[in-house]
Amino acid sequence: MQIEAAPTEKRYEKPEGERRGLIIVNTGDGKGKSTAAFGLALRAHGRGKAVKIYQFMKVPTARFGEHRMFEQIGIPIEGLGDGFSWKSQDLEHSAQLARDGWEKARATIMGGEHFMVVLDEITYPLIYGWLPLEGVLQTLRDRPKDVHVVLTGRRCPEEINELADTVTEMKLIKHAFKAGVPAQRGIED
Repeated sequence: MQIEAAPTEKRYEKPEGERRGLIIVNTGDGKGKSTAAFGLALRAHGRGKAVKIYQFMKVPTARFGEHRMFEQIGIPIEGLGDGFSWKSQDLEHSAQLARDGWEKARATIMGGEHFMVVLDEITYPLIYGWLPLEGVLQTLRDRPKDVHVVLTGRRCPEEINELADTVTEMKLIKHAFKAGVPAQRGIED
């Protein structure tokens, strides 16, 4: 590790632009995409802002750690899917759930009543061809100007990345699972 001097001067000027809703993407093969989105949701909720979270791959009855916590503090979170594709018994049913879920999410975004809408794991139904990309892009373009939308998942379509205001790619450097350590409740859920 190389030691460096702490900055003594601000390294940037405050932007002069208009405040508006942002499109934020967390993508890549590394861990932390959903976790980062949930952190933003908590930050907004802590400021008294209305937040809604949609999870495109989780089942509606999911009870992972985030569901339990968000329920306790009053952030609505809704599973829209039937699990990851390798667990599905009927991929056309999975696709229909994604389309139905998108209509709910789209209505929430366009309704303009929420400061932030999180579309967790939305990239999977997009890259599987279950959701038409153009409809998602059009909603992101046409949304009310103060609505922030956070999208997560691996291999985010480049068209969304181009439209987004902020794109973060989580890079996998090392993961315990690859070393044979199984997923653990409270870490992976």
